Amino acid sequence: MSPLPASLFWQRKDTAGTEHALFDAANGLYARGTALAVDPIPYTCRYELRTDPGWVTAHFDVTAEGAGWRRSVRLELAAGTWRATTAEQGDLDVVLTSAGHAAAGLPGFEDSDRFFGAFDVDLGGSPLTNTLPVRRLGLQKPAADEIGVAHRISVVWVLLPSLEVVQADQIYTALGEGRVRFASETFSADLTIDEDGFVVDYPGLANRVG
Repeated sequence: MSPLPASLFWQRKDTAGTEHALFDAANGLYARGTALAVDPIPYTCRYELRTDPGWVTAHFDVTAEGAGWRRSVRLELAAGTWRATTAEQGDLDVVLTSAGHAAAGLPGFEDSDRFFGAFDVDLGGSPLTNTLPVRRLGLQKPAADEIGVAHRISVVWVLLPSLEVVQADQIYTALGEGRVRFASETFSADLTIDEDGFVVDYPGLANRVG
């Protein structure tokens, strides 16, 4: 496995946790990352992400594990269709319910048709994956007539720690001066990004350090 030329590190604001991503953005994005958090239970997540040159996600391989359990999901987009391969060891539901939380959904998804027209993955709690639609839509350097234009997209949302995969509608709007508004049906935040479209500050979720 070859070393990667760039690195980003985020500190979570909503819970104790971090994310460290190593990446190469010379021709689309290739990234390997690790995310850790304690909510709803302590877990470590490791992922590998690859896009095509236009920043459309082609491959996302993610593993989450904690005491007594381990789950993995491999997502691939080919000819407009998403495919999922999953594995599970231990029983995450037992761990969650014993800690007073609701049981988790199964890893992966059952109906790929729900993701038709989705070109981006969104890993729960990960600032890195916000960059995918920003770059794919060119919002890091918007033309003057693109500022304030809302782009409604469908994403493949990977929940942590369950690795359940669900469809989600999101809206991205370039605000200019290194800011992009991210919104869903129940949430909105103005993200600060750098000139390459990577998140510097995500209000309420994470900020970049180092």
